[in-house]
Amino acid sequence: MDFPALGLTLRLASVTTLVLLVVATPLAAWISSGRGWGRRVMQAVVALPLVLPPSVLGFYLLLGLSPRTAIGRMLIAVVGHSLAFTFWGLVVGSVIFSLPFAVQPLVAGFSGVDRGLVETASVLGAGWWVVFARVIAPLARMSFVTAAVLTFAHTVGEFGVVLMVGGDIPGVTRTLSISIFDQVQEANYAGANRAAIWLVLLSFMALLAVYARGRGQGLGVRD
Repeated sequence: MDFPALGLTLRLASVTTLVLLVVATPLAAWISSGRGWGRRVMQAVVALPLVLPPSVLGFYLLLGLSPRTAIGRMLIAVVGHSLAFTFWGLVVGSVIFSLPFAVQPLVAGFSGVDRGLVETASVLGAGWWVVFARVIAPLARMSFVTAAVLTFAHTVGEFGVVLMVGGDIPGVTRTLSISIFDQVQEANYAGANRAAIWLVLLSFMALLAVYARGRGQGLGVRD
């Protein structure tokens, strides 16, 4: 069992989940707060990783982080490297690739809050962010659980994006899914099977957390 790859995978999934909850919450709140072409375009952008092949997304991320681009040169000037083939490069790729898995459950949860309660709080003089913090977010709390679980589980199973952006560097960018691929290439099927079982268990426990907490409501499933 490749325990360094397992540890790196769990670390990557945890950091990605925390970053996305911070980024996705205001984005989902804005999308769900009204209508218009701007919000529709943003929803399409957010959902793009769902339809793009991971290798395509990883390729363009790798190009974007290269020293030939303005972003790459800025990163080199600020942090000393362009983030490609580093753990934080994996975080950037994972955040973008898992963005819809965080934003979409939150949009659904925020949109499902009774508009009457929101309007009542606004009439009583509460500002929008106060309404969000004290009315919308508490009522949509299961959406946060669903967003966190789906983001974590999706990041754990990533392959194409992390391979393109981070390569296969042991202890640095080799995640468990890449380790499985390496072991299959070496015909080490027993080792690949042990690693794959870990991924299955992690994914199952993550989904079980949603169903046990919200009895399926977080995933839109009814008893």
